[in-house]
Amino acid sequence: MAAFADAGRGVGILLCTQPHARIHALASAGVLGLGCWLGISASDWVALVIAMALVWVSEAINTALEAVVDLASPDFHPLAGRAKDVAAGAVLMASIAAAVIGALIFVPAWLAR
Repeated sequence: MAAFADAGRGVGILLCTQPHARIHALASAGVLGLGCWLGISASDWVALVIAMALVWVSEAINTALEAVVDLASPDFHPLAGRAKDVAAGAVLMASIAAAVIGALIFVPAWLAR
């Protein structure tokens, strides 16, 4: 039970401290609403949920990595900056992939409506 409390606290920290996580939350809510409104298929839901999960997981890992890097290297170090930049790049790549998946699903469904 404690593990769930720890994980929940981690999600809370993510949402309370990371502005991009709040943007992801709004985007996720929008995707869920649009998917319900358009009545997309089960397979489309699977693709969207995987894409959203990839963005959320990459954001959480990026946040955790930044905290660990800040702890290990409070002063500027080029390798610390590189680690943070690569982790942020992973979030960017996941977000672009999710946007492409969303467009591939929502644009045809919207046009068909």
